[in-house]
Formats: sequence, structure tokens, C-alpha cells
Amino acid sequence: MKKPKHKSPLRTLAKAGLAVGTSVALVHAVHAATLDRRVVYTEVPFYSNRVPKELDGYTIALVTDTHDISKKRLQGVVDTLNTRQVDLLLLGGDYAESEQKLQNTMALLSQVATTDGTFGVAGNHDAEEALFPIMETHNITPLANSGVSLRDRFYLAGVEDQRRRTSDIQQATAGATADSFVLLLSHQPDVSMRQNTVHIDLMLCGHTHGGHVTLFGLWTPALPFATRYGRRFAAGWATSRDGVPVFVSRGVGESLPRVFARPQVVLIRLCCQ
Repeated sequence: MKKPKHKSPLRTLAKAGLAVGTSVALVHAVHAATLDRRVVYTEVPFYSNRVPKELDGYTIALVTDTHDISKKRLQGVVDTLNTRQVDLLLLGGDYAESEQKLQNTMALLSQVATTDGTFGVAGNHDAEEALFPIMETHNITPLANSGVSLRDRFYLAGVEDQRRRTSDIQQATAGATADSFVLLLSHQPDVSMRQNTVHIDLMLCGHTHGGHVTLFGLWTPALPFATRYGRRFAAGWATSRDGVPVFVSRGVGESLPRVFARPQVVLIRLCCQ
């Protein structure tokens, strides 16, 4: 009579590990091919006693890191925003790798109907000398360590990208009055940890892509290449070194497949407290 074979614990463990690994890989591959190709529109209320009463309900759309997005997808973004009654459109940098695609991107984004216009900053992949004239051709106002009073007590500022040039928050906000609600647009969030932000009320950024390729959105191996502050600025709400609210968008670009880092357009609604 033959003795029953005993399975090796190590072999059983290895098989279980292989099965789990295969399942995880399959889930991520399916997610990348389906949900991670669909733009999500994140509506974010922002409550502050610094918001003027006349701006209660004011809606700001942030589109960033388009990175050679397809014309079809970007047209979808434009069409969707035109159903949302956007008051202000902000463009957060890193738009396209070629001048022709940059022209196409700005031409499409200029079709978004807004109350107070469209403004944008340059990203680390953008050359201002090429980008800004194209933006202006399409009635998009570039901000480079500069700002503008959009309404009474509402000041919009934008800084240059710190990897290509010199970001200067103080210069960008110099025109704001003490009672102004100050909104700062920056491609990269790290500048909020290196410069004084106490006079800012809200900061909007992009750049990090939510890690772009992640493990269930939790482990983000590429994030250290985008920010020195780890998951602090991966995506969503964070704070500057001075405690100022910072919202980081994952962006909409599709130059590489995303994995558990869905492309995102952010809609900030100002709420008076």
C-alpha cells in the first residue's frame, strides 16, 4: 500500500502567493483598461469665512496635466464643463509635447464657456516662450509670478514652475489687498512648503498625477520623482507649511496608462461661511 504524498508547505505557500499575485495583476490590468481611462469630475466645496458673500457658489474648474490627451477625450472634457456653469477655468500646466498639439489643446480648452475667463500657468514640461503666445492667441491669460483682480475682493495669482524657472509667490500676490480672497495656481505643490503662503486662502495644483501607476491607489512608487513630500501631495486635500489648504488634482493626461489613479477634472465651489 502506497503512502500518501504530503504537500510541501513551501510549495503550497508559493502556489497561493502566485494565485494572489496573478489576481492582483489582473485586477489592476482591468482597472487600467476601463475605469482608469474615464475622466472623473470631482466636485469639491470649499468653505471659508474669507469668501465674499457675492462669491458664494462660485465654481472654479481645474484642468491640468493634459499631456497629449486625445482630441476626443479633451472634447469630452470641454463638452462636460459646458454643462456645469463654470465661472472660472484654470489650467495647471504640462499640456502637450509638440507645438501643433499645444495649439489644438488650447483651441479646444478656449471653447469652455466661463463667466470670468480662462487662466493658466506653465508646467515643468512647458516652455513659456512657446506656450504663452499660443494661450494668448486663444484668449487664455497666462500667469507667471503674476496676478489679477477678477472681482472685488477676489484675487487670482499664478506662479512659474520651480523646475524650469523661479517660483515667486510674493511677487504673484503683490497686487492683492488685505481683504481679498487670494487663490493661487501652481503646477507643482512643493512650492507651498518652501515659500510663505500665509496670505493665500486656497492653492490649486497638479503635477503628481496621483502617482499615475499605483497599487490599489495606496503604494505609489513613482511619486518620489514628482514631489519631495511623499503622499502629502499625491492627490486631493493637503496643507502648505503654513496650514493653507492645497488641493492637488490627478490631472487628465494619458501619455502612459494610469493604474488606480483615474484622470480627474476638479470643480471647486466656493462657499461663504
